[in-house]
Amino acid sequence: MNIYTHPRTAELNARATKARVEQGEDGEGSVQVHLDPTMEIDSAKVFAVYGKGGIGKSTTSSNLSAAFSKLGRRVLQIGCDPKHDSTFTLTKSLIPTVIDILEEVDFHAEELRAEDFVFDGYNGVQCVEAGGPPAGTGCGGYVVGQTVKLLKEHHLLEDTDVVLFDVLGDVVCGGFASPLQHAERALIVAANDFDSIFAMNRIVAAIRAKAKNYDVRIGGVIANRSRDTDQIDRFNDAIGLRRLAHIADSDAVRRSRLKKCTMFEMEDSPEVKAIQDEYLQLAEYLWSGSDELDAVPMKDREIFDFLGFE
Repeated sequence: MNIYTHPRTAELNARATKARVEQGEDGEGSVQVHLDPTMEIDSAKVFAVYGKGGIGKSTTSSNLSAAFSKLGRRVLQIGCDPKHDSTFTLTKSLIPTVIDILEEVDFHAEELRAEDFVFDGYNGVQCVEAGGPPAGTGCGGYVVGQTVKLLKEHHLLEDTDVVLFDVLGDVVCGGFASPLQHAERALIVAANDFDSIFAMNRIVAAIRAKAKNYDVRIGGVIANRSRDTDQIDRFNDAIGLRRLAHIADSDAVRRSRLKKCTMFEMEDSPEVKAIQDEYLQLAEYLWSGSDELDAVPMKDREIFDFLGFE
């Protein structure tokens, strides 16, 4: 019997199903898992990072967490991906997931200690991997909800200034959109290409849907793995988005992943220093209180015609 056929898991998933909001409340045709108000994160600034799969969200998230820590902030990063590789450049390992740990104690969460599922990372960043169900099974929203519940029960959010959710791929279903119920700002990572901008447009639509019922707002776009930003900037101007940072396509970033470290641990060079400064400036802006953007996404066919060159 695996954790997704475990009777306790089935019971909790059934409760989540009963807690769904009325159809249409989160947007036309939407049925979402509603946030338990007792599980709100009210003692920290909360950011959720989204973007096309493979665009570098985990790299961006970990370096942004490191930058916040360099500014003296107490940071908690939560990886929301079954691959559980969000935090490995911070911890230098693949840490066990919350679901892994819960399975070990037969889902008796009261038997867990904080050190069982929270791990120290670079410069004091606290790291958690929520994990998630195998493809086609279970609910990602349940996993995120259980993670936040554990963090609150162990009072770990009371000593945290910044919480950063790193969310897998461009999946915006009810489960993996659940970090938007906790976040103050949603950040989108995108490259200067058709596929990632197309995905970004759909993520904007998902964030707008959540913003009808929750406090989350779009914070802006982080351009990543791109020499230029002309297509991102054209799109942003057209729908009301803003580019907050530009992390240039750099071999130093690739090497940092192979070294299992953040950019703040790489060799001293002008290229590395420029990227570090970009992350520090982004962290400072987000901490000071970033503007909320009321971007209006395009229809799929509209963005198809909009992007590209004549």
